[in-house]
Amino acid sequence: MADKTTQDTNKKMVEAITSMEVDFAQWYTDVVKKAELIDYTSVKGCMVIKPAGYAIWELIQKQLDERFKATGVENVYLPMFIPESLLQKEKDHVEGFAPEVAWVTHGGLQPLAERLCVRPTSETLFCDFYKNDIHSYRDLPKVYNQWCSVVRWEKETRPFLRSREFLWQEGHTAHATAEDAEERTVQMLNVYADFLEEVMAIPVIKGKKTEKEKFAGAEATYTVEALMHDGKALQSGTSHNFGDGFAKAFGIQFADKDNTLKYVHQTSWGMTTRIIGAMIMVHGDNEGLVMPPRVAPIQVCIVPIQQKKEGVLDKAYELRDRLQKEFRVKVDDTDKTPGYKFAEAEMRGYPIRVEIGPKDIEAGKCVLCRRDTREKIEVSLVELEAKVGELLETMQREMLERARAHRDEHTYVARNLEEFRKIFNEKTGFVKAMWCGCQECEDKIKEELAVTSRCMPFEQEEVAEECVYCGKPAKKMVYWGRAY
Repeated sequence: MADKTTQDTNKKMVEAITSMEVDFAQWYTDVVKKAELIDYTSVKGCMVIKPAGYAIWELIQKQLDERFKATGVENVYLPMFIPESLLQKEKDHVEGFAPEVAWVTHGGLQPLAERLCVRPTSETLFCDFYKNDIHSYRDLPKVYNQWCSVVRWEKETRPFLRSREFLWQEGHTAHATAEDAEERTVQMLNVYADFLEEVMAIPVIKGKKTEKEKFAGAEATYTVEALMHDGKALQSGTSHNFGDGFAKAFGIQFADKDNTLKYVHQTSWGMTTRIIGAMIMVHGDNEGLVMPPRVAPIQVCIVPIQQKKEGVLDKAYELRDRLQKEFRVKVDDTDKTPGYKFAEAEMRGYPIRVEIGPKDIEAGKCVLCRRDTREKIEVSLVELEAKVGELLETMQREMLERARAHRDEHTYVARNLEEFRKIFNEKTGFVKAMWCGCQECEDKIKEELAVTSRCMPFEQEEVAEECVYCGKPAKKMVYWGRAY
């Protein structure tokens, strides 16, 4: 009878989540709502990040910040308002952001003498700051980062993936030479790639954006691209080399060792809360969230069975006290049925569920259930900490391996336009194809197939000699895809 109750409860919980095979977009929305990661607000396109969602961001922030600081990054904070005249100083930059900018026109009841932009990004503010803070080569490099929110007035929004206000970090650095700036740009991209693979269990393709897709005002933009479960790409972090373009626009000069005035070379790099959306879409399933252990706010959920029986809850709390010395743990001591608790733990994505009841206590053991594979393992209570640690490490590794296998299985090669069209008309995923370097071909591919260049990977291959669209001699192999 208990089995049927469990099955019915599971069924009800799962029915509340649309199957990803039926409607992936609705599945995603159901998961973020049912797992209580976000809630909607009265401001269209803005979201409340609830405790379960914010706890994930805190873990991302903590582990990413540690990696930044290991490379010499220092955290600062700059204002959220940018005077219009400051934004206008770098032509390409302001044109790139103009459609998304939110403006403040009044201070209280008084019209402002000059409109203020709510930061969509902070290059111009950092430049204004650096021009007064940098005087000599001895002041360089400046390797700063800020954790903050930004506002971009997006037309189409979706929780985590694209909202009008979102949380992120933005690094802004200044260097004495072009070589130093380029080295830092690539270094930070590698920090993102390692973090995504080692912490988020998300494999990425590292590469350079085309001229069309690069950041407004940058000399070069580098990106890490991930593939979601539905075969769409997601830009998961970017790093930009600005050269000395911003420095010339803002007058950021320093006296070099030879006593001549030179312009600094700058970089910028960022990762946002959209990475939580990536985690959901790479690892989630039809029961809900599946969280990689290193970024799971609760790694172990203990479910007492027949908890009203004497000693059961006490044993659950005892196990919690033991485990929480090493792991993030909770006891589900609510008055819901065990079947409901199991389904809820699965839907919320807790990596390990511990089941403990009167018979288990008597036998000196418990049952561990993995969220990713649902495999159940009987474990002696004496060995509990060691087994939980082993299991979490195994899960972290295997989740990355599965995601990498999925990406590789959905990465195709097109040697000519016929193959290219056929793949995108019939399948979803990355397509590797050659490109002549001409933006006209890029534009036509986007117009005809709703496909964009994701990146020119650092690891180049020659899959053909001609451009996949025009047939002219190819210059680069590009990853193409439909993207969020």
